[in-house]
Amino acid sequence: MINTVIYDFDGTIMNTNDVVAESWKHTYRTIYGQEMPAEEIRKTFGEPIMTSMKRVFPHMDPDEAVKIYREFQEAHKAELVKLFPGMDALMKKVTELGYKTAIVTSRFRNSLVDYLSTFGLLDYAQVLVTCDDTKVHKPNPEPILIALEKLGSKAEESIMIGDSMFDILCAKNAGCPSALVSWAVAVTEEDIQGENAPEYFMEKPEDLLEILK
Repeated sequence: MINTVIYDFDGTIMNTNDVVAESWKHTYRTIYGQEMPAEEIRKTFGEPIMTSMKRVFPHMDPDEAVKIYREFQEAHKAELVKLFPGMDALMKKVTELGYKTAIVTSRFRNSLVDYLSTFGLLDYAQVLVTCDDTKVHKPNPEPILIALEKLGSKAEESIMIGDSMFDILCAKNAGCPSALVSWAVAVTEEDIQGENAPEYFMEKPEDLLEILK
């Protein structure tokens, strides 16, 4: 029986897809003077930003590239970032039902806390595991294992909710069931075939409540 719910953040709880994509486009134009291929943008979803920066701009100090990216994102997040409909109600309900909860993300902690506070979600996650907490990231199982240890939970009694193969494979590597949300933009049909398939699919947020029964 599941007693623990672990959420991804970007693309799962919060629709940061537009601000992330536009920030990458701006950074790419600033550094290379041309448009960033859509496939390259897709590859960055769910990946730690420093990893992406080192791959996309190998000739440049990644801290400088991140500075360009973050300045644009900070200036435009109010207009581009939105909560996925129904996720706040779902997280509130899951907490009220007594499930242990965590958010496991490759985002920096201060940025995550800022978004959670702004959208009134901070009380719905007992544990936050960010890229500040580990040197290895999804799909390595360590981020989930850290969350489970802090919560005193077992992998087989937990579920990871995510929007990317980084989330699904992280869960599999940790021995934890997973659910892929239908609003994922970085996953293809080919990605989720065979052994990579999640145990569950969520067409809408409230589907999780049926899975938990």
